[in-house]
Amino acid sequence: MNNPQRKELYGNVLGWFRENMPAAESELHFDNPFQLLVAVILSAQCTDKRVNMHTPEIFRKYPTPEILANASFADVFNDIKSITFPNNKAGYLIDMARKLTSDYGGKVPEEPDELVKLPGVGRKTANVVASIFFDKPVIAVDTHVFRVARRIGLSDGGTVEKVEKDLTEAIPEELRGRAHHWLILHGRYVCKARKPECDACGIRPWCRYYANRDEL
Repeated sequence: MNNPQRKELYGNVLGWFRENMPAAESELHFDNPFQLLVAVILSAQCTDKRVNMHTPEIFRKYPTPEILANASFADVFNDIKSITFPNNKAGYLIDMARKLTSDYGGKVPEEPDELVKLPGVGRKTANVVASIFFDKPVIAVDTHVFRVARRIGLSDGGTVEKVEKDLTEAIPEELRGRAHHWLILHGRYVCKARKPECDACGIRPWCRYYANRDEL
């Protein structure tokens, strides 16, 4: 990173998170990489809380890719109908399971470049699974991470790909997994989209948005 001010910003922000949120982790419930993959696909534009309400029964009915691959669309749709976009997600889950079974022997691949070959798995989903379960040094940029990174000033990127690139270059490998959760949880509970709770924010001394809030 060639910008000394941004390097200092990263140091301050990451230092605060390390001290105040050392055990940040995913709020999705899962026991194995297949369950995590299913849960992350279901979580697109849906809360983790709602996904967690339904996944125990989904995991019970479809414990393996092979079983999910042979499920009917109607059954899967019915199981996830109260989750956002059930029509699309039911198709993605079945097609993902079929490809996982036919091309990967039913085993979830570890590398993001392989994960994105699965139906319903974009780069964010691939990075989430690779980071959380396989401890790969990648940053998953969802709407929370995108918003928070730009508000604080960690990135000026106008696309998810550019923000991911900036974060990946600036955050040490050993912190990327936790940093992903730090930014998501901060965006979910403090730096909210419509009404950020700046008075409750521990990183406001370094936040670009907070510094310029009177001009917004």
